Amino acid sequence: MSYQKRTKHEVAQRLARDLPDGAYVNLGIGQPTLVANYIPTGIEIILHSENGILGMGPAPEAGDEDFDLINAGKQPVSLITGGAFFHHADSFAMMRGGHLDICVLGAFQVSATGDLANWHTGDPEAIPAVGGAMDLAVGAKQTWVMMDVLTKQGQSKVVKHCTYPVTAFSCVKRIYSDLATLECTSEGVRLIDMVEGISLPELEEMVGLPISPR
Repeated sequence: MSYQKRTKHEVAQRLARDLPDGAYVNLGIGQPTLVANYIPTGIEIILHSENGILGMGPAPEAGDEDFDLINAGKQPVSLITGGAFFHHADSFAMMRGGHLDICVLGAFQVSATGDLANWHTGDPEAIPAVGGAMDLAVGAKQTWVMMDVLTKQGQSKVVKHCTYPVTAFSCVKRIYSDLATLECTSEGVRLIDMVEGISLPELEEMVGLPISPR
């Protein structure tokens, strides 16, 4: 087996290529924020941040940061022409009201049929971090996840059934990962693409689930 994993930036770039022109997209805390740096030229994507921004741009150059202009993860961001600020309550009304086309979130686990677990591992020593994930997962028209296929311990994060507390059921449509892009369906996981050098049987062995070919 000889393959090169996608970096977090390559995963962000891969996901950004699939964003449809004109979409309103929320980028969750962590890895999903990288997507803002890879929006393809020639299309309009309106990025939403749950702390009250619509029209978020890429990360500013070093030295150009404005620390009064930050995303939900407290990272400095830029604002595109026509961008807007608004109250946190208005932001959640957008999320809960079905006004977002796509939300991009991180995850601890995703089930084959799209259940999402991304706020708590059940570890009594860990601090739960719900944030706006539940509102986004049920409010956005589609939920896409960015994550590694395996944990640091080598366990698959794509599972038959989530063993961690579930954020929302049957909400995840796509998984963008270091090894493959997958689709969650009512029949299970379907392959969209994968890195060169890995075979479908090898990927299935890592995940521990059957994966329908594209």
